[in-house]
Amino acid sequence: MTAFQGAGLLFTVISVFGVINHRYLKLPDTLGITAVGLMLCLGLSILGTGHPEMVAQAQKLVTQIDFSEVVFHGLLSLLLFAGALHVDVSRLRAHRAPVFLLATVGVVISTAVVGFGLYLVASLFGSPISLLWCLVFGALISPTDPIAVLSVLKSAGAPPALESKIAGEALFNDGTAVVTFVTLLGLAAGTTHFSLGEVAVTLAREVIGALLLGVAVGYGASLMVSRVESYPVEILITLAVATAGYSLAELLHVSAPLAVVIMGLVLGSHGATKSMTAKTREHLFNFWSLLDELLNLLLFGLIGLQMIAVSLKANVVYLGLAAIPVVLTARFLSVAAPLSALRGFHAMSPHAAKVMTWGGLRGGISIALALSLPVFEGRDLIIGVTYIVVVFSLLVQATTLGPLVKRLGRSCSGE
Repeated sequence: MTAFQGAGLLFTVISVFGVINHRYLKLPDTLGITAVGLMLCLGLSILGTGHPEMVAQAQKLVTQIDFSEVVFHGLLSLLLFAGALHVDVSRLRAHRAPVFLLATVGVVISTAVVGFGLYLVASLFGSPISLLWCLVFGALISPTDPIAVLSVLKSAGAPPALESKIAGEALFNDGTAVVTFVTLLGLAAGTTHFSLGEVAVTLAREVIGALLLGVAVGYGASLMVSRVESYPVEILITLAVATAGYSLAELLHVSAPLAVVIMGLVLGSHGATKSMTAKTREHLFNFWSLLDELLNLLLFGLIGLQMIAVSLKANVVYLGLAAIPVVLTARFLSVAAPLSALRGFHAMSPHAAKVMTWGGLRGGISIALALSLPVFEGRDLIIGVTYIVVVFSLLVQATTLGPLVKRLGRSCSGE
């Protein structure tokens, strides 16, 4: 099968998922498409008891899709840029202190709590995993996925201040999470030795380099846009920024996700308001809104399809279900600690930690990191647990976030 044929088949399958959801489940498109994909996987598993060759063929077809490659070198740059483009920078600036602490200290706290928690739970369930690999799992599952978070926040009805904290954290915590993940992965695989100074230098280079590159490319693109009076060309410039800018960040060994977020923020706040006509702004934002929705549907459909290739044996399911409260507890602690530290300096809703805990959604980034793990004893277990936590996040947390926000809305609105 050629790449073009594969893309056609993938779009067709996900389109069918969308139609089934629209006619019968009536969930939000992204979540409904994921749910239909999971139901297909369950149906194939049941059929597999009598027709194992059918399941084998389906798994072979799905494993041809390199999910990590599709996410990190296909969808992520465009989705992050689209999300950042629509963020209100002035509102984000007002909450920079909690966003910074949540995206840095919060990720470290969550990684440690999840890692030690999974280590204990896995031992209790008779499926021991080494502590270092449990910490690697903590790093890959701790960052909230901006793609999942931003798509749900649009309809959750969260107060603006709370939405800014959740969205801001989700956009910025990838840099910290990836550095933590890579460091722990090297230690677990035995390819690197821990050095606090080395980690600090790497983190500083990744973050500061991404900030400088993002600002430079963002302002450079704004300057180009200001000298053009053709909205198709201006939209093409933004596409170049999102894709070539992300690739340039990787070549320079700085945080590509963080760099492209900064580019989107600069273009959305400076370029769009000062360098574009009202007509161009309208076309630009409509284009990126539509592209954002389409790529979200593709990503969530892929998440549902990828379950076909995951080995969900009984011990994996039990451990995955046990890991859900561990991850939620870690999320609560990683949110409550930074917010408590700022309580005397920054106005907080009494229910902010609760909403941010439940609104800390995991998605495609966690799955992509899990699938990038090298072969080791316990790899399939960690991948299976990751899928179960992500599915719970998307189908339970995401669908109930809106009602939770409404229930606590009166308290939250005072933030």
